[in-house]
Amino acid sequence: MEKSTIKKIILENQERIPHLTVVKRSYSVEPLANYIFTGQRRAGKTFFMYSLMQDMVKQGQSIEEILYINFEDERLIGMDVGDLDSIIESYRELFSHKHILFFDEIQNITGWQKFARRLADSGFQIYITGSNSEMLSNEMASTLGGRFMVMEIGTLSFKEYLNFNGVDISDNIGFSPDRFEVIRLFDKYFAEGGFPELLKFNEKKEYLSSIFQKVFLGDIIARYQLRNPQALRLLIKKLAESTMDVVSYSRMRNIIVSAGFPVGTNTVIEYINFLENSFLINTLLNSNAKISIRESKKKYYFRDNGILSLFLIEPASFQLETLVFNHLRLNYGSNLFYFRNGFEVDFFVPGEELIQVCYSLEEPATRKREISSLHKVYDKNPVKRLTIVTYSTEEIINENGMEIKVMPAWRWLLES
Repeated sequence: MEKSTIKKIILENQERIPHLTVVKRSYSVEPLANYIFTGQRRAGKTFFMYSLMQDMVKQGQSIEEILYINFEDERLIGMDVGDLDSIIESYRELFSHKHILFFDEIQNITGWQKFARRLADSGFQIYITGSNSEMLSNEMASTLGGRFMVMEIGTLSFKEYLNFNGVDISDNIGFSPDRFEVIRLFDKYFAEGGFPELLKFNEKKEYLSSIFQKVFLGDIIARYQLRNPQALRLLIKKLAESTMDVVSYSRMRNIIVSAGFPVGTNTVIEYINFLENSFLINTLLNSNAKISIRESKKKYYFRDNGILSLFLIEPASFQLETLVFNHLRLNYGSNLFYFRNGFEVDFFVPGEELIQVCYSLEEPATRKREISSLHKVYDKNPVKRLTIVTYSTEEIINENGMEIKVMPAWRWLLES
């Protein structure tokens, strides 16, 4: 790799980044730590690094002390791990500063981990992004030796989405005239998802489809050298259609085989792992099941409503539950479950919350079922809060000495 090319890239980025328009995200970092930022493609990892660089300049850091490289720059095609030292050498031939390193989408360089560890051991401050969850694997943790903190950057939360649209949230938003704008924007967020760049495109579906194709063809098919993309595509569609249901590996295998694609159960398990590794889906376990059943019968949720909508004709109910899941996952992580034992509660946080998701409570049978399930689970698993999240209904239900808050999703996302 020619050093002249690397030098040109370094200087171009130093000229460009301070002048970019960047909207703040609701993440913060320890000022002296090294970080790996990981998460979905196009979720905003790069712009979050831009915001960190701009903050450093505002706080007195010289832009010349910042070295930013995006490994998806086409001028770096063909670079391998043996070329990485030339980045440091190129910078040192330009400047004498001790530099702060920002490496974007570094997973494109096979074997980058030991390079990053060596730099960290040498006292450099480093920020890294990557778009697959192998960045978080046990092997990775061993290689990097605890020298990096890991932060997942997701698509926009609803609060961030409002901020990106110039809406400031007050504590009494429910009684403010601004609530009408909030509800209008919620309808768009609900249907289109939270990819930051989506806001500037008119053809939303085309943009979302391009993101999916990049993940599908690049991060999964090409990366894992899969020979049966049709079977994987069918699996993704069926997982979307099963968003609110418990799914077993054998059921998915039978569906795929019946469509004419001969795959085994192990292949289905492998494919689902690939989808998780690419940050396309997440899994949810049953808190009331034995370990063997927990692992074989899970619920699957897409990471973003917009991507989910690509596979469904009438997605609203699926999107509502997906929206609630992703919000809870960011708050509770691995302490989030569903509960099923003859009756079901959609989301269960032990000791904290039981949450049902129901698009509408207008049907008496539906209302009775949702309330009854909360009662039955609460009797044996008491929690602090009982909630039913709907699309637009709001009320308080007091029954058998229990209070159940029924909240429209837009308000729940802002207040929970």
